[in-house]
Amino acid sequence: MTSTAPHQSILDKPFVLDLFAGPGGLDVAGRALGIPSLGIEWDRSACLTRYAAGLDTLHADVSAVRRDAFESLPPEINVLAGGPPCQTYSVAGKGAGRKALNEVKDYIKRLMAEEKIDKDLENLSDPRTAMVLEPLRYAIQATRSPNRENRPYDVIVLEQVPAVEALWEHYAEVLEETGLPDGTKYKVVVDVLDTETYGVPQTRSRAVLIARREGLGEPSLPGPTHRAYDPKEWNRRQERDTASAHQPTLYDEAVSESEKQKNVDDDLQPWRSMGEVLAPHGRRTPFLVRSNYGSSGVPGRRGVRTDRQPATTVTGRISRFVVFEHLDENIVYEGPRFSMNEAGLLQSFPPDYPWSGTARAQQVGNAVPPLFGAHLLSAALGLPAPDPDVMKESWQPATEEKRAKLRSHGCGDAYECTARCPRPEDQIPVRSTMK
Repeated sequence: MTSTAPHQSILDKPFVLDLFAGPGGLDVAGRALGIPSLGIEWDRSACLTRYAAGLDTLHADVSAVRRDAFESLPPEINVLAGGPPCQTYSVAGKGAGRKALNEVKDYIKRLMAEEKIDKDLENLSDPRTAMVLEPLRYAIQATRSPNRENRPYDVIVLEQVPAVEALWEHYAEVLEETGLPDGTKYKVVVDVLDTETYGVPQTRSRAVLIARREGLGEPSLPGPTHRAYDPKEWNRRQERDTASAHQPTLYDEAVSESEKQKNVDDDLQPWRSMGEVLAPHGRRTPFLVRSNYGSSGVPGRRGVRTDRQPATTVTGRISRFVVFEHLDENIVYEGPRFSMNEAGLLQSFPPDYPWSGTARAQQVGNAVPPLFGAHLLSAALGLPAPDPDVMKESWQPATEEKRAKLRSHGCGDAYECTARCPRPEDQIPVRSTMK
């Protein structure tokens, strides 16, 4: 169900708590919409990026904050958001995935019955299974918080890889039918959405959940603003062009690409290509990109796309994508690989976003595409769809003074991590690149 109702914000002053916040995709979206946010993130490098970007952050384990510091969170927070690591059952169609999903469902049932589950969770072979329960546990904790006067969150927004749709459906069933232990119930919508249909220059599918507390109206999914990318149609078109008398080069003007797409649906804009996004920032066109996404390391299965197409899913392997240039004269050579700012642009981050710390490619790949996040938040809150150009402006990094203040709040010291910060050796297993 997509939104067709008149736009009227359901909250006077939305304030987002972003669990598993990463380098700031959803927070960047919130800032573009004028919505404040607080992110909780345990990866040190992702926090360094967030501090450099000027984003309010707690360098902490999400579960530890819930247990030990929930009452210190701003009481005005009324929107809960996040994408918990869900690798333990991301193979939902297989036996191991179904078993893990059934295990999670049982824990959810016990949570709603107010049973104690922490000791059982400590014995799990994979601690990430416990992490997928955290959004629900935060929702319950909010109703028991004296600092909040026991007020539940008004809106919940969750997203993850498509295989997690089955879990979101179970979340929806619990939130709508069973309700939280205090009796609070929500209206919920769940679906799998494609990010290129919201102006992100990348084909990336996400399972999303949007919930509104009863009394705040029916929630709806964001309506698409751009055409979906169909690889089969693209291949058929290339075959027709090759068979015609005119032999096109691999790069056509963006206007020609728009002409090819516009007649399919006059209400939707053309999907955005890599060349359209990267050329204004110095990337030479034409180019080809060979990625190993979905190849399992087998060279013959690697995907190849031209700059006239959207990128394949940007993962932590984005720095390994090989870029070939100088194609228009039948001379092909390997050009420079994508910089982190270019990889960020393919995720719809603003130009010059201040990526910091180590494992920057992993940070980019794990992030929520900000433009997609802006559409999710807008739909969840009843706001109009964001301007497709909202992320094009250069990002103003935080001053040294601001960065020190943010880190003092997030880590306990203006210049370094402290004993309250998660230890790197505890951050195992490593985050998946599937995000």
